[in-house]
Amino acid sequence: MSVPFPDTASDDGTEARLLAEAAPGDNAPALSVSQLSAAIKRTVEDGFARVRVRGELSGAKRAASGHFYAALKDDNALIDMVMWKGQAGRLAFRPEDGIEVIATGKLTTYPGRSKYQLVVDSLEVAGEGALMLLFEKLKARLGAEGLFDPARKQPLPRLPAVIGVVTSPTGAVIRDILHRLADRFPMHVIVWPVLVQGDGAAAQVANAVRGFDAIRPGGPVPRPDLVIVARGGGSIEDLWAFNEEVVVRAIADCRIPTISAVGHETDVTLADHVADVRAPTPTAAAEIAVPVRAELQELLIHRAGRMIGAANRHQALASERLAALARHLPRREALYAPQRQRLDDAGDRLDRAQRHRLTVVAERLATRGAALRPGLLARRWDRDRALLEGLGRLLVSLDPRALLSRGYAMVRDAGGAIVTTAGAAREAGALRLQFADGEVPVAVSGGDTKPAPVSSPAPPKSARKPADASPERGQGELF
Repeated sequence: MSVPFPDTASDDGTEARLLAEAAPGDNAPALSVSQLSAAIKRTVEDGFARVRVRGELSGAKRAASGHFYAALKDDNALIDMVMWKGQAGRLAFRPEDGIEVIATGKLTTYPGRSKYQLVVDSLEVAGEGALMLLFEKLKARLGAEGLFDPARKQPLPRLPAVIGVVTSPTGAVIRDILHRLADRFPMHVIVWPVLVQGDGAAAQVANAVRGFDAIRPGGPVPRPDLVIVARGGGSIEDLWAFNEEVVVRAIADCRIPTISAVGHETDVTLADHVADVRAPTPTAAAEIAVPVRAELQELLIHRAGRMIGAANRHQALASERLAALARHLPRREALYAPQRQRLDDAGDRLDRAQRHRLTVVAERLATRGAALRPGLLARRWDRDRALLEGLGRLLVSLDPRALLSRGYAMVRDAGGAIVTTAGAAREAGALRLQFADGEVPVAVSGGDTKPAPVSSPAPPKSARKPADASPERGQGELF
């Protein structure tokens, strides 16, 4: 259903104009939207160039650019706020919804949306109550991640050789710690100086803890066996650096056992919750870190005495047992008597056996010696010598070289083998004739021409004796 425009006639009788015209005497020309927005912006910024606003954070978020956006509200109103990247990076806490804060900055407008907003330079928690609320929120969030779980906590070393201390180098805290350590058990102490309050304190404390944890064993700087994070007492605002998330996570990630000694006994920080051990004061941290050397020495002396006493008692008891057992043993003479008798019997048997053996051997030697008469040995010697002389004469008679001196020759081929037939001589071609005084090479013709007749030489004397000759003494034994 459409609604008609109202009548163009006004209530005062004038008609509405279609074309805008300047009224007589009007010296204020129409402004553009941008001009009006700029004028409003200047008016707002001039009138509210520096303001402090207290309110509860709502819709807090950090953009990817690093800028922080939120709204400040109370029971009846709400105003947007923005904090640019540079200022947001220097915040001493992590802003969250529900935290009451005081924002300091200037009021300006955002013409693109016809809105006004607060550009914040600094953001602070409004009072200890709001700060405690922020503390509880951060504690609950980190606790949900398991950072305060007792199962994560490490046992402290019994006697650390090197102790790292994260604290201010000029305060009374470091003097108290060093003095207490010197009284109890002097140790090698490495101090990492940091700010413990104000801007940048949380980052320095976190970097110090991570720096100690990054030291490698065996390097030029000794790696601590224990780290103490310490600060004197103060308000919750003074101790807030030790509630920062960056410090809590650094202590949680530290592989070195850590003692937190922040503030007095009634002061509790998130660093106390995440550390392996919480000390009520820095002096108490030094007492927890090391035992008393004199007490250790006394304990060692006491235990050494107990050990020596136990050893002496054990030795005395063993001696008593040995003596009791020895009383039940037989006497030495009773133990040795049977063995001595056995030894005497064995000696007697050995003596008799040796005499018997000598008698048997003497009889056997006499029997064998009777057969060794000198006459029998002489006849055997003569027979063996005659046999040997006959063998020598036979060897000389059978030597073919003995015939060479009587006009015979030995025929050999080129390889030195003896040639015994005419056919073998013709096949060899080249021969060597060996005489008594040397060799003569000859060549054999392969024809059938018969060799020239040669007068038969006188038969040589036989090297053997006639068959009817009687053999020499002993020669008949060869045949």
